[in-house]
Amino acid sequence: MSEERTLVRTEDLTRIYGRAVKVYALRDVCMSVAEGEMVAVMGPSGSGKSTLLNMLGALDRPTSGKVYIDGQDLARVKNIDRFRSRTVGFVFQMHNLIPTLTALENVEVPMRGQGLSGGKRRRRARDLLGLVGLSGREKHLPSQLSGGERQRVAIARSLANEPRMILADEPTGNLDSVAGDELIQLLKRLNAERNTTTIVVTHDRDVARATRRILHMSDGRIVDEHPVADPLTEDLRVLAHCDFGQRLIAGDAESLRAFPVVRDGQLTETARKLASVLAGLR
Repeated sequence: MSEERTLVRTEDLTRIYGRAVKVYALRDVCMSVAEGEMVAVMGPSGSGKSTLLNMLGALDRPTSGKVYIDGQDLARVKNIDRFRSRTVGFVFQMHNLIPTLTALENVEVPMRGQGLSGGKRRRRARDLLGLVGLSGREKHLPSQLSGGERQRVAIARSLANEPRMILADEPTGNLDSVAGDELIQLLKRLNAERNTTTIVVTHDRDVARATRRILHMSDGRIVDEHPVADPLTEDLRVLAHCDFGQRLIAGDAESLRAFPVVRDGQLTETARKLASVLAGLR
C-alpha cells in the first residue's frame, strides 16, 4: 500500500463503553485503507466490527486515539454532519429506507440541503437508480420492491453526494444467496468504476472474497489481515484457522487419531505436508 494514497487511517483507536464496568469495543486499533481500495472486515459478533465502522463514519467518537480521513483528523472537524454527508455513504443490513417515499425520493433525501435544485436532485437520483439497475422502478415504494432491490436503492442513496468512501455494515445479511451475490458484485463494480473506497463488514466469506483485502477482528483488535488470494488458497486459510487445522498444524496426533491423517500414532506424510502449508497461511 506504500505506493497508494491513504484515505483512511487510525492510530491507537480505542472505544470504551460503560463506567462502573468498562467494555472495550475497540482496543488500540491501527489500520489504513488506500484510496479506491475495497476491504472486508470480519470477526465474530462483538469483536468490534460495527464499532470500527461507526468510528470511520463519524457516527461515534473514540475514547482515545485518532481517525484520519484523507489526512484530516475527525476530532478537529468543526461541522461533522456536513463532513459526513459529503464524504461518507452508508449501507446498512436493514436498508433504512423511508417507507412512505418512492425509490427516487429516498435517493434524493441526502441531497436535500446541499444547494441542488429539485430538478437536479431528481435527475441525479434517476441516474443513480439506473446505475444500480433500477431504471423503471423510480416510483415504487420500498414495500413494492424485493429485498435485493431495496438494498440497491440504499446503495444508490449512499452515492447521492459523491462520497469518498462507502461503509457497508452486513449489506447482504438479510438477502438470500443469489441476491446477496448480486449485491456484492454491484458494490465491487461500483468500486472499480468510480474508485470509491469501500469498507464492508461481513460474516460471509464469499462477500469478503470479493474484496481486495480482509481484516480479521477479535476482542476489539485487528488480529490478522491479508490480501485476498485465489479461492483455493482462501479455503485453505479457513482450514488453517479452524480447530481441526490448528490441531493439524500443532501435530496433535492424539486428538486426531480417529481421522485418516494419523497412522501408528503419527501424522501421515501427506498430513505433515498439509500442516506445513496451513502453517504458512496463519
